[in-house]
Amino acid sequence: MNMRKSLFTSVLVFFVTTTTVPAADYKKVDLLPEQMIMPTAWVQTSAEYRALTITIYRMAKVILDMHLATPSDKPKAVVLDLDETVLDNSPYQAMSVEYQTGYPNGWFDWVDAGQAEATPGVLDFLHYADQQGVQIFYLSNRKIKKDRLVPGMENTLRNLRALGAPQAEESHMYLRSGSSSKEKRRQAIAENHEVVMWFGDNLNDHSDDFKGKTIAERKAAVDQHQDKFGTSFIVLPNPMYGEWEGAVYGYNWGASSAEKTQMRKQSLNTWHP
Repeated sequence: MNMRKSLFTSVLVFFVTTTTVPAADYKKVDLLPEQMIMPTAWVQTSAEYRALTITIYRMAKVILDMHLATPSDKPKAVVLDLDETVLDNSPYQAMSVEYQTGYPNGWFDWVDAGQAEATPGVLDFLHYADQQGVQIFYLSNRKIKKDRLVPGMENTLRNLRALGAPQAEESHMYLRSGSSSKEKRRQAIAENHEVVMWFGDNLNDHSDDFKGKTIAERKAAVDQHQDKFGTSFIVLPNPMYGEWEGAVYGYNWGASSAEKTQMRKQSLNTWHP
């Protein structure tokens, strides 16, 4: 009996130590992971976030109908960013908080797991667009290489297909193989299609006019493109990360936690009683 108990204990210890996610191997980085608690909690727990994204995608169907009423020589298409637009990666952000780490630690593991849920409302819109004969393209900065997929188009496609996302095919996927700029990929899609709507949580998903600019310059670019918002530029909320944070830091992502804290405070428009 003691031998059986000892054997059981040994097997149990082996199972636990070999199947636990290797979070301890993720490098602890000076990225203020505590800052992620409130924005991640808002995305995961607030009914307001869910209501907001559902509203955006319901209105997108109305806007799409308006575009479809106008004839075109090219097939009409919509282009969507993936992360925080189609796919919800907030569990990865929560992991970063718990293990005091940050991107890219654990990111490729998360993508390979293919467990992201759909952003509320997006699947309803995608199926509607598909039923109208609209071409759907997924434009993302998830990385690929010529000979080796990193972290893997295959796993991203598997995730999309598990969610039932329509037109989840490699020919409809434009992932990153070089520059983080999406401009050349946008042009490649637009060459043979009339892209009527661009979806993203980062304004860089819509145009390079917002890329690498200061806070004031990004706001000015919004004003310059204001006729496109709500018609062809559809923006999803993402308080967890993005170009907006880089602008606060002057794109000095290597700054220390103390420096980033100070820069965030300095960016606030504060009322003094």
